[in-house]
Amino acid sequence: MFLGAETRHIFGGMVTKKTTLLVLVLGLLAFSLLGCGTGTSQENTQGEEEQGPTEVLIGVYLPEAREPASKGDLIWEGIRLACEMYPEVIGLPVRLHLVGGETDEAGTSGAAGSLIDQSKVVALIGSFGPSAPIPGGDAGKDTEIPVVDLLPVSFPATQDDPYCFRLYFSGPFQGRVMARYAYENLNAKNAVIIRSAGDDYAAALAGYFKEAFLELSGDDRSVLAELTYDSGDQDFTIQLLQTASLAPDVVFAPGSSGDSALLIRRARQLNITVPFLGGFTWEAPEFIEIGGKDVEGAVLSTHYSVHAPGTEANEEFREQFVEAYKAKYGKDPNVFAALGYDGCLMVLDAVRRANSARPEDIRSALAGTKDLNGVTGTITVDEDRNAIKSAVILQVKGGEFQYLTTVEPF
Repeated sequence: MFLGAETRHIFGGMVTKKTTLLVLVLGLLAFSLLGCGTGTSQENTQGEEEQGPTEVLIGVYLPEAREPASKGDLIWEGIRLACEMYPEVIGLPVRLHLVGGETDEAGTSGAAGSLIDQSKVVALIGSFGPSAPIPGGDAGKDTEIPVVDLLPVSFPATQDDPYCFRLYFSGPFQGRVMARYAYENLNAKNAVIIRSAGDDYAAALAGYFKEAFLELSGDDRSVLAELTYDSGDQDFTIQLLQTASLAPDVVFAPGSSGDSALLIRRARQLNITVPFLGGFTWEAPEFIEIGGKDVEGAVLSTHYSVHAPGTEANEEFREQFVEAYKAKYGKDPNVFAALGYDGCLMVLDAVRRANSARPEDIRSALAGTKDLNGVTGTITVDEDRNAIKSAVILQVKGGEFQYLTTVEPF
C-alpha cells in the first residue's frame, strides 16, 4: 500500500499534516534542482539499455488550449504538484515532458509517438480524448510503453490494449451508479436518455444506465426513449419536446459540459422541470458558467470533491493534497486536478513497487495496483486495467458543485 494509514510517507520519509507545507517547499526546491518539469532529457542515454533508465521521465499529453482549456490546465496542475511533492523515486529524479495537441486518433498518436521516440519516456499519462479508440493511437501497445488515461476514451480501450490503464470510471460502473441514484434516491420509475451521437463514452454510459435502470425497475419499458444530438448543437428543441411529451421522472444526459449545459438551459426554457443527471465531465467551470441558474439542481457522478469525507486510511493524505494545492495555486482542487495528481502517483507507485524504471516493469506493477491511497479514493486495478474506486455524487447548488453522497463499488 502506498501512502496509506500505516505508510503515510514520501517514498520513505514520514509526512504529517504539520509538515505538509514544508514538504511542498522542499519539493519545489527539488523541482528546480532535479528537473521535475517540462522538457526533454537526452543526457546519459548511451549505454542506458544495459544499465536501465537514469531518471523516471513521464510523458504528459494534454489538449491544446482551444479544447476545454480548463480541464487540461487543471489536470496539468495536479500532475505537476505530484511531481513537485515526489521529485525522486528509487533514487532516480522524476521529470515530466508535456506535449499538447489534438484529441483525435491522429493527434494522440502523433503526440504519443513524439513523446516515446524523441523523449524516451517510460510511461505516458494524460487526456487522450473519446474519439481515440486506443489512448495514444496504439502507441502504448505498439511500443510497450504503459499509458494511464485520465479522461474518457472508448470503453474497449483497456480490454484491447494491455498497456492501457484507465484511472477514471469505466462506463459500466458510472452508468450503474447513476441508475441506482435515480431509482433509489429520486424514486424514479421511468427515464429518458439524451446523449451526444458522436461520443463513444456517453454512448457507453447511456447503455449501462439503461441496462441497470431496467433491471432495478423490473420494467422493460421504464426507459421511455433514448434520444441523440450532434456535439456542438445549439438547439435541442426537437429532443426536448419529445421528452416533455413522455413526462419522464428523470433525464440521464451524459455529454460534454458545454453541450449539457445548453441542453438543460433549453429544457428549463421549455418548462421541463424534471431532474437531469450526468457524468463527471459536467464538473467543469463552463457547465455552471454556461448553464447559470438553469443548471441548479443538476446531479452528476464524479471522482472527487474537496468536501467529500475520506476514509480512515486516506483522510490525512487527502488533507495534505488540498493544503499543498491551495498553497501553490490559491484555490481548492477539483476533480481534474485530483485525477492528474493520482495519475502521476499511480506511475510513481508502480515504479516504487517494481523497483525499476523500465516500461515493462512499470506496466506489470500498474496491473497489480491494489488499495492505493489516492485523493480520488482507494484505487485497485481490475483485470481489464480499469481503476475500481468509490464514486462521489454532486449537485449544483448556489452556483457551486456541492457534495451529496458517496457510492462504493458494487
